[in-house]
Amino acid sequence: MTSRGARARRRPRPDVALVGPCAAGKSTIARMLQARGWRARAIAQEHSFVPDMWRRLTDPRVLVFLDATWEETRRRKGLRWDRADYEAQQRRLAHARAHADLYIRTDGLSPEAVVARIEAFLRARGLRPAEGSV
Repeated sequence: MTSRGARARRRPRPDVALVGPCAAGKSTIARMLQARGWRARAIAQEHSFVPDMWRRLTDPRVLVFLDATWEETRRRKGLRWDRADYEAQQRRLAHARAHADLYIRTDGLSPEAVVARIEAFLRARGLRPAEGSV
């Protein structure tokens, strides 16, 4: 029987890990990047009290911090949280934000525009999608 951590270590290292508050677009952007051949993973770091959970789970080549204002997160998901909840998430995300290679405020951006910015950044660093993809 293998541990969950051992299984995670056998997965290929992701090209990009996405962190940020709830409703910033992590899951949507990860799916779109995956469809284009990138090894992308959304990390629910905002729920963890372990500051470097993103690193422990993925050790990505590139860490992208997707951010959204409190007002935008409420609009997108109809979240019933107050500003204190949002600010608590932002505090839990401080380590990831400080170590992010790329920061994108997603308010007012389409998912396609966010993906385009990430892909441009990845390509500028010499990264390419997995073999046989886009």
